[in-house]
Amino acid sequence: RYVSIFAPAVRREAAQNKAQCKTMGPAKVAVPSPKDFLQRRSKEPKLPERQKEQDGKKPPTLSVPRRTEHPVMGVRSKKNFINTNVVSAIKGSPKKPQPICVDTRQGDKYLLETSGLAPKYINKKDYGVIPKYLIERKEEMKRAQKEYEEHLKESAMKPLSDEERKSILQGLKKNWDEVYHAFQRLPLQVDTIPKKMYKEKLESQMKHLEHDIEVFEKHKVIYIADD
Repeated sequence: RYVSIFAPAVRREAAQNKAQCKTMGPAKVAVPSPKDFLQRRSKEPKLPERQKEQDGKKPPTLSVPRRTEHPVMGVRSKKNFINTNVVSAIKGSPKKPQPICVDTRQGDKYLLETSGLAPKYINKKDYGVIPKYLIERKEEMKRAQKEYEEHLKESAMKPLSDEERKSILQGLKKNWDEVYHAFQRLPLQVDTIPKKMYKEKLESQMKHLEHDIEVFEKHKVIYIADD
């Protein structure tokens, strides 16, 4: 019968570690002393001890009066506050009441200025005035358009008139309709090489015509070479 050579070592280790696994945790737990009870504010952070002032440094000036200082007593003003108040009430302009709005039968009211019912913004000086940056942007666009037109004139280019542009656009749309009708007349099954080539040709023509139509619709001014 086969016997492992490690059997004696396993038995020996099991015998050595057998006593250590009898209980869960330590067998004896230290009981806290009744003198070490939790005291009040014992867990609050403690401030560092106050250091003594070094020689030669002046103590900071205090904003409160010292114990030896006494307030000035017996000073009276000769101003007649009653007459002053009467004169200010006679000569002063009355306060204007704030405009309010009442919206319920119980008299619930709120300020009219912050309610949005009063025409506050239309009374401003700059109401309805075009902002400065928009005016500058329009001037820059006009200047750039003028420079571009001068450059095209120098390079022998002339602009198309509106009537010519519309007639060319109508012709492009008419050509696209004709090509599209030809594309719709194709058979459902394109199985031969000539049919495939014809279909690709029609798709290419429609794509180019759509691009030209988009260019003519997007740009109102078009320049052509002056032959």
